[in-house]
Amino acid sequence: MNIIDLHDPQRINRKPDEVVVLISAGSFAEQGFLINTVELRLYVEKNDEKLGPYSLITSFVGTDKGSVEMIYDEGFRGDDSLKRAALFLKSNLGISGLILRSIITLRDKIENQK
Repeated sequence: MNIIDLHDPQRINRKPDEVVVLISAGSFAEQGFLINTVELRLYVEKNDEKLGPYSLITSFVGTDKGSVEMIYDEGFRGDDSLKRAALFLKSNLGISGLILRSIITLRDKIENQK
């Protein structure tokens, strides 16, 4: 099961402009899910002369039962927005929040399919 948790999934219907891998091949368990990968993905949607790039940053969590990609942040965040977001997550225990949020979404979709 692959879930795109966005109002308009077409916004990410292409290869990301940049990816930061936070966890890869971790295979650790959380609430009955084996977490394989956690990434932040950057999609630059437009460029404004004054404000700079409009960034859509998504989180991607891959598990043994499916994956979830959802919005993490968006807006005119300037250059290096993805690296700054990744640094913030790493230094503030934000990765666990991304994982838990994704597991809740996956569990909800799995239970609603029964």
